[in-house]
Amino acid sequence: MKDIITLGIESSCDETSAAIIKNGREVLSNIIDTQIKIHEKYGGVVPEIASRNHIEAITRVVENALKEAGLNFKDIDVIAPTYGPGLVGALLVGLSYGKALSYALKKSLVGVNHIEGHIAANYITHKDLEPPFLCMMTSGGNTQIGYVKDYCNFEVLGKTRDDAIGEAFDKVARVIGLGYPGGPKIDKLAQEGKPNIELPKIHLDNLDFSFSGIKTAVINLHHKNPDINKADLCISFEKTVSEVLLQNVLKAIEQTGVKKVALAGGVSANSYIRKEFLKLEDQGIKIYMPDLKLCTDNAAMIGAAGYYRFKNGDISDLTLNAVPNLKLGE
Repeated sequence: MKDIITLGIESSCDETSAAIIKNGREVLSNIIDTQIKIHEKYGGVVPEIASRNHIEAITRVVENALKEAGLNFKDIDVIAPTYGPGLVGALLVGLSYGKALSYALKKSLVGVNHIEGHIAANYITHKDLEPPFLCMMTSGGNTQIGYVKDYCNFEVLGKTRDDAIGEAFDKVARVIGLGYPGGPKIDKLAQEGKPNIELPKIHLDNLDFSFSGIKTAVINLHHKNPDINKADLCISFEKTVSEVLLQNVLKAIEQTGVKKVALAGGVSANSYIRKEFLKLEDQGIKIYMPDLKLCTDNAAMIGAAGYYRFKNGDISDLTLNAVPNLKLGE
């Protein structure tokens, strides 16, 4: 059977990325041009600046991905750009580039849901992973438990009602003076602390999440006592949010009977959360995590998800538009 070569294109936020993926799971190249240094001084991503930098980088990044893979455009079977969710201007850069390539090269176009991409990162790291499984999605824009019934069939079992977990990490880091990006900075400082600060956990009747109260409690503690031990505060914050995540995942396992759980999204790189989830294996629950380099935004995961959409017959046409608020399963 002929190999399927997919060009994944990712530009949903502040990474311009292109990757060449063979048969959905083998990474031939994965080029990531990050804008973190550009946005650091603003304390977060500035959408207009992100879009302009994507425009400057996209051609170079795609050409480098082809070069590293030792291929050229004629070897590509599928062009798979992210079309949502994300920043609309940023999305349009990668999507428009992918549509133009598809038209000029007469190659299949497959629009990819960014959230599906994060889930598919696990297929690259774990060659044996197949649906069904549960996925704990933790990123800057999304926190949800997904039931992955098949490669292209998803059900959202629970989601955040307010802040996404990555958003909460960034806001806490900004307030206590760590800067942007918050997740890695909190993770690093937390390793020097002790989880000795009690923070509120909001328990909901269903599988939804709420992180606003935890975030606000940390911010209020810091405002009332600016000399509070920041390392203790960081690890106490990590401990509290981890307990909330684990509680809902265990409920989801009880509801579905599925004992395979994958982590996904940028916050799945957090060392404390990874350690706590691995403890579930003592209860007979199999845990999957992407390689750290595949947790944050990248085109390899988009190419992997695009491959499975292509195999499912989900071919897009040139009317495909960016959908900044796209949901999993749409």
